[in-house]
Amino acid sequence: MNRSYRFIVLASIVILAVFFINAEKNENKSVTEAKVRVDSSANGQYNYKIKALKIPDDLSFCGEKVQLDKTDIRERIDRELLVNTYWQSNALLWFKRTHKYFPVIEPILKEKGVPDDFKYLAVIESDLRNVTSPAGAKGMWQMLKDAGRENGLEINDNVDERYHLEKATRAACDYLIKAKERLGSWTLAAAAYHAGNYGIEKRLTEQMVDSYYDVLAGENTERYIPRIVAAKEILSNPEKYGFAFDNDDLYEIGPSHSVKVDTAITNIANFAKKYETNYKELKMLNPWLRENKLNNKSGKLYEIKIPE
Repeated sequence: MNRSYRFIVLASIVILAVFFINAEKNENKSVTEAKVRVDSSANGQYNYKIKALKIPDDLSFCGEKVQLDKTDIRERIDRELLVNTYWQSNALLWFKRTHKYFPVIEPILKEKGVPDDFKYLAVIESDLRNVTSPAGAKGMWQMLKDAGRENGLEINDNVDERYHLEKATRAACDYLIKAKERLGSWTLAAAAYHAGNYGIEKRLTEQMVDSYYDVLAGENTERYIPRIVAAKEILSNPEKYGFAFDNDDLYEIGPSHSVKVDTAITNIANFAKKYETNYKELKMLNPWLRENKLNNKSGKLYEIKIPE
């Protein structure tokens, strides 16, 4: 009797153990199958693909055809198109800012006789922001102090006209015109804007070549023209590269008028109040004013923009 009872108990335990093990296996299998079905459904519903881009055959810069027949140039162009197309947030900000600043830059380029394509140089230099580089270049045109002064800009602790868009654009034009006269092409002038006239000229002489597309000039300089060309291609063809926006998504410069000043301003915040604005709004329109005062010991005539 006792032996039979013990046998029944042991058999029951074994049967229960087998049942629970099989139940756990079936549960895990069901979860796995469900996960596969969800993943498959998600992949079918959200079919997002990262596609390679077709490089246009007719790319040019300042009327000079980009030499895509050279393998290294083609790969550099491809890289810059991919980087800037798939960095969507930054490219969208390009579209928004060009709407704000290109109407200021374009007429100056035309006035100075500099090709319109150079507006894209400002895009890749600064993303059209007043930034400072590790080397100390400043403003949307990213000019170094010496280059700015050589091309007519006032630069000191009180006033820095590298932040004055109109004056900085004219100074950049003057630099590019002189570089083109010295080096022979607008493409080399653009490269010199990055690496300096002497730097480009020296490499051309040493390597016995006369084209940007033939010179070995260091990675950043070799990327420079392809970056400009890529910016031009993307910004000229938003729909082609998948960018969609409405006009009211784009940025604008607010209305303003100018006040001429040929004396010192001891306190710009007080000056702003006289024109029914404030320090922040006045400085946003006049970032070239670097302090809360304008020294103006020489009696120079400045134009200060006042928001309306």
